[in-house]
Amino acid sequence: MNPELVALQKRLQHQFANPRLLERALTHRSFTADHNERLEFLGDSVLSLAVSGLLFEKLNQLPEGDLSRVRANLVKQDTLAQIATGLGISVGLRLGDGEKRSGGHKRPSILADALEAVIGAVYLDAGFEAAAAVVHRLYSGIELNAQMSAMGKDPKTELQEWLQARKMKLPVYRVVATLGEAHQQTFDVECTVTETGHCERGIGASRRAGEQAAAAAMLQHLHAATSPAGVPAPEAPVVNRAAQSS
Repeated sequence: MNPELVALQKRLQHQFANPRLLERALTHRSFTADHNERLEFLGDSVLSLAVSGLLFEKLNQLPEGDLSRVRANLVKQDTLAQIATGLGISVGLRLGDGEKRSGGHKRPSILADALEAVIGAVYLDAGFEAAAAVVHRLYSGIELNAQMSAMGKDPKTELQEWLQARKMKLPVYRVVATLGEAHQQTFDVECTVTETGHCERGIGASRRAGEQAAAAAMLQHLHAATSPAGVPAPEAPVVNRAAQSS
């Protein structure tokens, strides 16, 4: 096995029974068709559950809304990219030539996605307990406290809370189109509120960024639609249809 991957396993404190899972987790779509996006999808859910369990245990006095905001700060792209950088994921990334030339190994969206894919790979390799243990170790250097909930809400979190407060289902996000070359793509994402059937679109440099832009657009629509006639709508996030990060 590549020495860099051997070293990464030591830093993760997880020895893969199937090393190919780790290799795939570090493979960007610009490198080959056998890339990490499906593992990223899986890892996103595993990460969310593992972090939720950690917060439930460590911050047991916080109400649900505050816990959700803390979690949002812990799993957002910037935080994941910082953790990935500290873990040294970039040295093991497999990128296409164009992505290499454009500095893809330092791009926050690629680092964050790769970290989620690694967590998904650990889950497939050894189960949830092993994956949760990795997640807990990755976050061991971050002080968890109630003040983290005071940080600004991202549009996806605010939209979720708005809908939950009205007993409505969570929004559904769908990638409508992926535009551009593999090393410089933009994602056109649709956000749908099931009860109303209304859809809004957003575009970003990553799937997460597109989802955030679509959520912001949906919030603007909902605020406008629910404001009494002649009364200004509550302040809503500015829609960034060319968002660079989630």
